[in-house]
Amino acid sequence: MSDVLSPDAALAAEIGRLKAAFPKTRELYREVCALMFFRYGITPTANRLYQLVRRGSMGTPTAVLGEFWADLREKSRVRIDHPDLPADLGAAAGELVATLWSRATASADAALDALRGELEVQRVEAQQSVAAARDELGRTESALEQRTAALLAAQVEIRELEKAQAEGHAQRQALEAELARNRAALAARDRELVEVREGFSRDLAKQREAAERAEERLGASEKRALLEIDRERSTATKLHKELDEATRRAERKDADHRRALEAMQAQLGDARHQAGVLQGRLDAIQAENVRLQTEVTTLREAEAHARETRPSAALATPANVRKTPRPTRPPRAVPGAKPGTRRKKTV
Repeated sequence: MSDVLSPDAALAAEIGRLKAAFPKTRELYREVCALMFFRYGITPTANRLYQLVRRGSMGTPTAVLGEFWADLREKSRVRIDHPDLPADLGAAAGELVATLWSRATASADAALDALRGELEVQRVEAQQSVAAARDELGRTESALEQRTAALLAAQVEIRELEKAQAEGHAQRQALEAELARNRAALAARDRELVEVREGFSRDLAKQREAAERAEERLGASEKRALLEIDRERSTATKLHKELDEATRRAERKDADHRRALEAMQAQLGDARHQAGVLQGRLDAIQAENVRLQTEVTTLREAEAHARETRPSAALATPANVRKTPRPTRPPRAVPGAKPGTRRKKTV
């Protein structure tokens, strides 16, 4: 929308066109006088004429202005020529017509001044409307830029959240794989513990059978000793010593098996504790994954709402907006967890 020219600017533009049309100085001053008085209703003065035209000396606009007023007075005088009309009556009629013309001119000038005042008010109101429209346009453009910047920031944050979600998913898969390996190791240790228990049971049964056989031999020896106490006393003593030694060996083996069983049970407890720690880390990562998915859904809804509310002309992303990557949030550490460590198997 183009600005409405002020009266001074319009007058200066008109005088510029008159300078090009009238190269002679006196003619130019006479045309400027007529322009100011008849079109713009401004009473011309010598100083004002010289300030507007800037040609010749200061005496030139004064002389031209005097000629302009003389011509105007001569043209405004009304002469009534009639052959049968007396001279004094003709002069009075001329004065009357001149007075009427002057009053009509004054009334027209007043109406023109009123019209000019209304036009000036309308011009001021139009300028105010233009200024208000420009302010509203500036606020709209500022709001549009802010919404565009917010949309770009939301898009960058969505990409960062998707990246963090992918990293969390990869970390969750790695933890699940590690948990599967630990479960397989725990199952292998359970099978090994079962085998150790079965071996211990077999050894204990053998020791019991040996003890029973020893007791049977002892009973036979006692029977034979009853028959031959004196002759078999030394044999019975030897058999008692062998029995004591076998019992001590059995007790030592039993103690060894018990210590091995306790060590396996301790390893089993450590494995179960490690599996519980890994399960806790997996639960924390799953909760973080759910939170990230919720944030991504919220940001996508905000982006869709911003696309629906902003004007269609702002759909294109400005090329001068700098995209700043947001730092990736590190994964939350589970208290007490030591990933990558395994307890050595003790026998």
